[in-house]
Amino acid sequence: QVQLVESGGGLVQPGGSLRLSCAASGRIFSNYRMGWYRQAPVQERELVATITSGGSTNYLDSVKDRFIISRDNGKNTVLLQMNGLKPEDTAVYYCNAYYGSPVRNYWGQGTQVTVSF
Repeated sequence: QVQLVESGGGLVQPGGSLRLSCAASGRIFSNYRMGWYRQAPVQERELVATITSGGSTNYLDSVKDRFIISRDNGKNTVLLQMNGLKPEDTAVYYCNAYYGSPVRNYWGQGTQVTVSF
C-alpha cells in the first residue's frame, strides 16, 4: 500500500512559479514510476510528467521546457517544479504512483493550482 500526500498548490500570476511536492509512504517507493497528472473543470485527467525508478522522465508537450519532475528516493518524495505558468495550467494536480507487475496504481487527494491575475 502506498499513500500519497500533495502540497504546494496555490494562486500564482501568469509567468510565475510553483513547486508541488508529493510525500509517499510505503517501503518500496523507489520501485514505482511516479507521476503528476492534472484535471481542469469539465476536462479529463491528463498526464503532466512521469519519472521512472531509474530517473527517466516524460512530459506533456505543452509543459516541456517549463516543468521539471524529480524524485528523492531517500526522502520518498517527488517534486514538480513549474515555471512560466500560464492560465491554461490551472487545474487540480494529482500525484500518482504506478507499479506494473503486479499492477498497483495509487493517487493522492490533489492540490489546486490556479494561474490568474
